[in-house]
Amino acid sequence: MDLIDRYLTAVAAQLPVNEREDIVAELRDLILSRFEDRESELGRALTDDEKEAILREIGHPLVVAARYRKGPDSLVGPELFPYWLFGVKAGLLLMLAIQGVVLLINLVSGPSEGGQLVAQAFHGFFGSALTLIGAATLTAAIFEHYGVRPKFLTQWRVKDLGAFGLSDPAAWGASMSSSQGAKSAWAAPRAPKAPHWPGGEYLFSFLAVGVFVLWWVGVLRFPGLLHIELRGEDAVVSGAPIWAVLYGPILLYAIAQMAVDLASLARPYAVRMRAAAQIVIAGVGFWLAWTLFQAGHWLTLSAHGETARVGGDWSLVNFESLQRFNAVGRDLEAVAGLLSVIFTWMLVAMMIGMVFKALTNLFRLAQPERRPQIA
Repeated sequence: MDLIDRYLTAVAAQLPVNEREDIVAELRDLILSRFEDRESELGRALTDDEKEAILREIGHPLVVAARYRKGPDSLVGPELFPYWLFGVKAGLLLMLAIQGVVLLINLVSGPSEGGQLVAQAFHGFFGSALTLIGAATLTAAIFEHYGVRPKFLTQWRVKDLGAFGLSDPAAWGASMSSSQGAKSAWAAPRAPKAPHWPGGEYLFSFLAVGVFVLWWVGVLRFPGLLHIELRGEDAVVSGAPIWAVLYGPILLYAIAQMAVDLASLARPYAVRMRAAAQIVIAGVGFWLAWTLFQAGHWLTLSAHGETARVGGDWSLVNFESLQRFNAVGRDLEAVAGLLSVIFTWMLVAMMIGMVFKALTNLFRLAQPERRPQIA
């Protein structure tokens, strides 16, 4: 096999089967024409090194094949890259906040090696960050390859751009303190505040629930989340059987919430549509919280060859149970008792919150849809 055949074989291997023959024939004519022109200039036959130099001028087989290949030439093209970058930045910021909370809980929960906890937090953050970037890149690559463009990317409106101001650090202080001095230097004095675009809330909810879903299915991991420091040793936290029973319903509940948030991003002022969906989600959330509460056993702590159950019932729903926060010790039973009180009150608060969520959305459902007038 001569140089031309080897070169064309390498190119053909990168091309679709039904197009190889025509493209290879075209390339062969181009190469032979180049060879003949050079031989005419030199007045003699070309050596193998001279032929190889011409082939290098034409291009590497991978590059040449890419010129003939249909579809995008990159995983994330220039049109989708800004959206990819914004999504990655928002996701990384959210993961950083979660890791910070986990690190703070571990540092406060008891004596431990601070450096080790910080190292675990960094390890968890970078592992989660790589997973997020990989998932975002895969999604963008699919969009790029199949030419998918969601409606909110192509039919956007200027009045719906409020959430993107979150990428300006200079505006964060302004949103928290409402002070003119904290606003971006380039921003002109603002008129009286107009009705804000609710899409920012939906976007944050979508990202937050998305991180939970990735953690719930095991894609994301937060080291130290299921460990408690007891007397210089880790107490392992394991879930009760009720979590296996509710694994699927909780996953579907979270995915449904993400779907509602995504639909709300596409139609941010469809208040009644979102309210109707949120009533159903609130009902499911109440059922999940009630089922967990009725189970009475949520976690099991294991340390030093001993175990202790974390669970509770209505007997813990009183202010006397809160006195355990002042008198708790560091033994296994004491920590399990404290966690039992915390989980009991959390589930009760969750059920109350779901009731208020349903009532609030019932009120919104009864109201006509109003779209703010843009001056």
